[in-house]
Amino acid sequence: MEHKISETAFNVFDEVRLQGEHTDVIIKVQETNFKVHKIILCGCSPYFRTLFSTQWTNVEEQFYDIPGMSSNTMSLIIQYAYARPVLITEENVSELLAAADQFLISDLIEACCQFLEANLCPENCIGARMLTECFPSCFVLHQKARLYVLQHFEQVLQVSEEFLELPLEHLEEIIAQDELNVKQEEMVFEAIVRWIGHAPGNRRKHIAVLLSKAGQRYKCIMLIIVRMGLMSPDYFMTDVRNNALVLDSEACSDIVINAMKVIFDLHMEEPASSELINQLTRPRLPYEILLAIGGWSVSNPTNEIEAYDTKADCWVNMTQEDELPRAYHGSVVLDGFVYCLGGFDSENYFSSVRKFNPITQTWQEVAPMYERRCYVSVAVLDGLIYAIGGFNGYGRLKTAERYNTNTNQWTMIAPMNVRRSDASSTSLQGKVYICGGFTGVECLFSAESFDPETNQWTLIAPMRSRRSGVGVISYGNLVYAVGGFDGAARLRSAEAYNPLNDTWHDIRSMINPRSNFGIEVVDDQLVVVGGFNGVGTCRDVECYDRMTNEWDEVCSMSISRSAVSCCVISGLPDVTQYVVDRDSLETSDDESDSD
Repeated sequence: MEHKISETAFNVFDEVRLQGEHTDVIIKVQETNFKVHKIILCGCSPYFRTLFSTQWTNVEEQFYDIPGMSSNTMSLIIQYAYARPVLITEENVSELLAAADQFLISDLIEACCQFLEANLCPENCIGARMLTECFPSCFVLHQKARLYVLQHFEQVLQVSEEFLELPLEHLEEIIAQDELNVKQEEMVFEAIVRWIGHAPGNRRKHIAVLLSKAGQRYKCIMLIIVRMGLMSPDYFMTDVRNNALVLDSEACSDIVINAMKVIFDLHMEEPASSELINQLTRPRLPYEILLAIGGWSVSNPTNEIEAYDTKADCWVNMTQEDELPRAYHGSVVLDGFVYCLGGFDSENYFSSVRKFNPITQTWQEVAPMYERRCYVSVAVLDGLIYAIGGFNGYGRLKTAERYNTNTNQWTMIAPMNVRRSDASSTSLQGKVYICGGFTGVECLFSAESFDPETNQWTLIAPMRSRRSGVGVISYGNLVYAVGGFDGAARLRSAEAYNPLNDTWHDIRSMINPRSNFGIEVVDDQLVVVGGFNGVGTCRDVECYDRMTNEWDEVCSMSISRSAVSCCVISGLPDVTQYVVDRDSLETSDDESDSD
């Protein structure tokens, strides 16, 4: 009732304002006069309260001229003062924010910041960062816009016209950051060349400053901005050393010579360590972090959690001792939270679901599944978490259910056509796919897709190999099925399914055979983690690149384990707690592995 009375009162105030009744001050902006009530503006803005209490004469109706503002913006400010809704748009938000800051209207400042944050994108994030730099009250948004630029740098380069207009010091600050998210360091050099090319007459002299700058923090005379030691030697020699801007800059000569020495030294059997080498090879921070959670290590379940730092190629232990061991479970990420579903601890089969907040690093229990499920397959589609098949301690399951995080409720969906545990699932183009598995009697070729629109499972083309303990993941526009057990041996082979023509085709085999391993896509690479190789649990990790159809071995986990579940978290406001400390990194591979 009080709210309605207040709203009615403001309706009356605004009505009499529009009719010019009982107004006691005129605000002049450009050529427009606004007749308003001092008391209303005082209630909205400390600026006007101070102004009206110190600046007035005895004239009955007084004028105040406000320069540097459009009449449209002043009209919106007055609307807001009279408790009228103000429509914030891309066209007016910059000037409205400046006016709200000038008049100290904190609620309107917050509304403008919320609008800018909700609409951050690669096209406007640089502008939002530069705009909010002027307003201390927008510090939080400024930091978010800054982080957005760093985390989406490659997309920004593709679409942002604002990038080309960056001042030198802003570009320098961006590309110097460890948080800069680039797949390859070559992209940073190409960004510099593109920025200079937008106004070469004025900018070509800045090439050396953008590659490195003088710094007192280091023993050497340069603080490296572009990490040239992370570039491929061929790219450095062809595209950097021979670039016209570099060749024309006398200041670049020492930079290039030092970088060449470092790149040569890095390819020696025992590279030396130096401050310059550490700068040139200092990994940037990853945007995506792969988590390997739980599993079966040697003969027992484990609660071990490791985070894979893709840029430094090393694993960081994130284990929390109070978290219970869990193996043969599933894990997914949704809305920034990690969910661990089902599993087995050598005694109990779980229906429980645990939710992990990667920012606070805390766990909480959420609604359990209807069924106990170990060897469970999990996927996320359209904001819902799917738990499919598995083993409940008595038999293999064909049932499936899905979880709504908003309601904290599970709902049963149509059962599969085939009972299966030890399968694996993923989502692609509006459907959930599950492949392979074990019936309790045989390892399976079969695969199915689920359409949430019809609540129906449909058998699709069978795989080329039987695969129990298989890893399945969507990658590009295909569904990949990797490794597993065919009833006789652990597999190295892998294949991919094209839903457009319902066919499977072989891809390059893994380096090592494995089943019951973790699988994910990180930095556009398919990653397989741990597993069982037929002799014991393993800790080795491989990455597959669909563009080259090649597998490469990367840093192994600290412990061997199978039945491990992997998921990827991205866009953390502070990723440093999940990565190795950059200042502690050495150039030696052996030293890096021990971190």
